[in-house]
Amino acid sequence: MPRDWFRVIEEHEAVIRDLRSQAAVLDEIVEAILMGFRNGARLYVFGNGGSAADAQHIAAELLGRFRRDRRALPTIALTTDTSTLTAVANDYAYDRVFSRQLEGLVRSGDLAWGLSTSGNSPNVLAGISAAVERGATAIGFTGATGGQLAAHCRFVFRAPHTQSDRIQEAHQLAYHYICERVEDAI
Repeated sequence: MPRDWFRVIEEHEAVIRDLRSQAAVLDEIVEAILMGFRNGARLYVFGNGGSAADAQHIAAELLGRFRRDRRALPTIALTTDTSTLTAVANDYAYDRVFSRQLEGLVRSGDLAWGLSTSGNSPNVLAGISAAVERGATAIGFTGATGGQLAAHCRFVFRAPHTQSDRIQEAHQLAYHYICERVEDAI
Protein backbone atom coordinates (compact mmCIF):
# COMPACT_ATOMS: atom_id res chain seq x y z
CA MET A 1 0.00 0.00 0.00
CA PRO A 2 1.20 3.51 -0.70
CA ARG A 3 2.82 5.37 2.18
CA ASP A 4 0.27 8.21 1.87
CA TRP A 5 -2.58 5.77 2.54
CA PHE A 6 -0.99 4.77 5.87
CA ARG A 7 -0.65 8.44 6.80
CA VAL A 8 -4.36 9.00 6.10
CA ILE A 9 -5.33 5.98 8.20
CA GLU A 10 -3.08 7.11 11.08
CA GLU A 11 -4.56 10.62 10.97
CA HIS A 12 -8.06 9.19 10.99
CA GLU A 13 -7.27 6.88 13.91
CA ALA A 14 -5.78 9.76 15.92
CA VAL A 15 -8.90 11.88 15.38
CA ILE A 16 -11.17 9.01 16.39
CA ARG A 17 -9.12 8.37 19.55
CA ASP A 18 -9.32 12.06 20.46
CA LEU A 19 -13.11 12.02 20.21
CA ARG A 20 -13.23 10.62 23.74
CA SER A 21 -12.87 14.21 24.96
CA GLN A 22 -16.27 15.00 23.40
CA ALA A 23 -18.28 12.23 25.08
CA ALA A 24 -19.99 14.50 27.62
CA VAL A 25 -21.18 17.04 25.06
CA LEU A 26 -22.52 14.27 22.79
CA ASP A 27 -24.58 12.92 25.69
CA GLU A 28 -25.85 16.45 26.42
CA ILE A 29 -26.89 16.80 22.77
CA VAL A 30 -28.72 13.47 22.94
CA GLU A 31 -30.60 14.59 26.04
CA ALA A 32 -31.51 17.96 24.50
CA ILE A 33 -32.84 16.28 21.35
CA LEU A 34 -34.79 13.71 23.36
CA MET A 35 -36.32 16.39 25.57
CA GLY A 36 -37.22 18.40 22.48
CA PHE A 37 -38.88 15.48 20.73
CA ARG A 38 -40.76 14.51 23.90
CA ASN A 39 -42.07 18.08 24.12
CA GLY A 40 -43.20 18.23 20.49
CA ALA A 41 -40.20 20.11 19.10
CA ARG A 42 -38.80 19.88 15.61
CA LEU A 43 -35.12 19.55 14.76
CA TYR A 44 -33.75 21.64 11.87
CA VAL A 45 -30.35 20.61 10.48
CA PHE A 46 -28.22 22.56 7.99
CA GLY A 47 -24.76 23.15 6.57
CA ASN A 48 -22.90 23.68 3.27
CA GLY A 49 -21.26 21.19 0.90
CA GLY A 50 -20.32 18.01 2.74
CA SER A 51 -22.05 19.39 5.84
CA ALA A 52 -25.24 19.78 3.77
CA ALA A 53 -24.95 16.10 2.90
CA ASP A 54 -24.45 15.34 6.60
CA ALA A 55 -27.54 17.41 7.47
CA GLN A 56 -29.58 15.38 5.01
CA HIS A 57 -28.09 12.15 6.37
CA ILE A 58 -29.03 13.09 9.95
CA ALA A 59 -32.58 14.01 8.91
CA ALA A 60 -32.97 10.73 7.02
CA GLU A 61 -31.78 8.69 10.01
CA LEU A 62 -34.16 10.43 12.44
CA LEU A 63 -37.20 11.03 10.24
CA GLY A 64 -36.90 7.60 8.62
CA ARG A 65 -35.07 5.09 10.77
CA PHE A 66 -31.55 4.42 11.93
CA ARG A 67 -31.47 0.77 12.95
CA ARG A 68 -35.00 -0.17 13.87
CA ASP A 69 -38.61 0.67 13.20
CA ARG A 70 -40.06 3.37 15.47
CA ARG A 71 -42.10 6.52 15.11
CA ALA A 72 -40.84 9.17 12.73
CA LEU A 73 -38.94 11.95 14.50
CA PRO A 74 -39.65 15.48 13.20
CA THR A 75 -36.31 16.37 11.62
CA ILE A 76 -35.91 18.66 8.63
CA ALA A 77 -32.78 19.28 6.57
CA LEU A 78 -32.88 22.88 5.35
CA THR A 79 -30.59 21.98 2.46
CA THR A 80 -33.03 20.02 0.31
CA ASP A 81 -35.51 22.53 -1.13
CA THR A 82 -33.67 23.93 -4.14
CA SER A 83 -36.48 26.32 -5.03
CA THR A 84 -36.37 27.93 -1.60
CA LEU A 85 -32.57 27.94 -1.46
CA THR A 86 -32.19 29.59 -4.85
CA ALA A 87 -35.06 32.04 -4.34
CA VAL A 88 -33.68 33.26 -1.02
CA ALA A 89 -30.14 33.42 -2.40
CA ASN A 90 -31.36 35.40 -5.41
CA ASP A 91 -33.87 37.68 -3.68
CA TYR A 92 -31.89 38.33 -0.50
CA ALA A 93 -28.40 36.82 -0.25
CA TYR A 94 -26.82 33.41 0.07
CA ASP A 95 -26.00 34.27 3.68
CA ARG A 96 -29.76 34.14 4.40
CA VAL A 97 -30.67 30.74 2.90
CA PHE A 98 -31.00 29.12 6.34
CA SER A 99 -32.04 32.09 8.47
CA ARG A 100 -34.96 32.93 6.17
CA GLN A 101 -36.28 29.37 6.39
CA LEU A 102 -35.91 29.35 10.15
CA GLU A 103 -37.68 32.72 10.44
CA GLY A 104 -40.75 31.04 8.96
CA LEU A 105 -40.48 27.62 10.53
CA VAL A 106 -38.81 27.54 13.93
CA ARG A 107 -40.83 27.81 17.14
CA SER A 108 -39.73 28.31 20.72
CA GLY A 109 -38.53 24.96 22.04
CA ASP A 110 -37.36 23.66 18.65
CA LEU A 111 -33.74 22.71 17.98
CA ALA A 112 -31.39 24.06 15.32
CA TRP A 113 -28.31 22.01 14.45
CA GLY A 114 -25.73 23.83 12.35
CA LEU A 115 -22.76 22.04 10.82
CA SER A 116 -19.67 23.99 9.73
CA THR A 117 -16.19 22.49 9.69
CA SER A 118 -14.65 25.95 10.11
CA GLY A 119 -17.35 27.27 12.40
CA ASN A 120 -17.36 30.44 10.33
CA SER A 121 -19.89 29.83 7.53
CA PRO A 122 -21.92 33.07 7.37
CA ASN A 123 -25.19 31.36 6.41
CA VAL A 124 -24.87 28.77 9.19
CA LEU A 125 -24.12 31.52 11.73
CA ALA A 126 -27.12 33.52 10.50
CA GLY A 127 -29.33 30.43 10.71
CA ILE A 128 -28.27 29.68 14.27
CA SER A 129 -28.81 33.33 15.25
CA ALA A 130 -32.31 33.38 13.72
CA ALA A 131 -33.22 30.16 15.52
CA VAL A 132 -31.90 31.32 18.89
CA GLU A 133 -33.78 34.63 18.54
CA ARG A 134 -36.98 32.58 18.22
CA GLY A 135 -36.27 30.45 21.30
CA ALA A 136 -34.64 27.39 19.72
CA THR A 137 -31.83 25.42 21.31
CA ALA A 138 -28.69 25.68 19.17
CA ILE A 139 -26.39 22.73 18.48
CA GLY A 140 -23.13 23.22 16.62
CA PHE A 141 -20.88 20.69 14.94
CA THR A 142 -17.52 22.14 13.99
CA GLY A 143 -13.76 21.59 13.99
CA ALA A 144 -11.21 21.93 16.77
CA THR A 145 -11.28 25.72 16.98
CA GLY A 146 -15.06 26.01 17.04
CA GLY A 147 -14.89 29.20 15.01
CA GLN A 148 -17.60 31.78 15.61
CA LEU A 149 -20.26 29.05 15.73
CA ALA A 150 -19.12 27.88 19.16
CA ALA A 151 -20.04 31.20 20.75
CA HIS A 152 -23.62 31.03 19.42
CA CYS A 153 -24.55 27.46 20.38
CA ARG A 154 -25.67 25.97 23.66
CA PHE A 155 -24.03 22.66 22.73
CA VAL A 156 -20.90 22.41 20.59
CA PHE A 157 -19.25 19.26 19.31
CA ARG A 158 -15.70 20.03 18.19
CA ALA A 159 -14.06 17.42 16.02
CA PRO A 160 -10.42 17.37 17.11
CA HIS A 161 -8.85 18.39 13.80
CA THR A 162 -8.56 21.41 11.52
CA GLN A 163 -8.93 19.78 8.08
CA SER A 164 -12.46 19.43 6.74
CA ASP A 165 -12.10 15.79 5.63
CA ARG A 166 -11.02 14.54 9.07
CA ILE A 167 -13.61 16.81 10.74
CA GLN A 168 -16.42 15.37 8.60
CA GLU A 169 -15.30 11.81 9.36
CA ALA A 170 -15.55 12.62 13.07
CA HIS A 171 -18.90 14.35 12.58
CA GLN A 172 -20.33 11.25 10.93
CA LEU A 173 -19.28 8.97 13.78
CA ALA A 174 -20.64 11.47 16.33
CA TYR A 175 -24.01 11.96 14.67
CA HIS A 176 -24.44 8.23 14.19
CA TYR A 177 -23.87 7.86 17.93
CA ILE A 178 -26.50 10.55 18.57
CA CYS A 179 -28.99 8.85 16.22
CA GLU A 180 -28.41 5.51 17.90
CA ARG A 181 -28.91 6.90 21.41
CA VAL A 182 -31.99 8.90 20.43
CA GLU A 183 -33.54 5.93 18.67
CA ASP A 184 -32.84 3.63 21.62
CA ALA A 185 -34.53 6.07 24.01
CA ILE A 186 -37.67 6.74 21.92
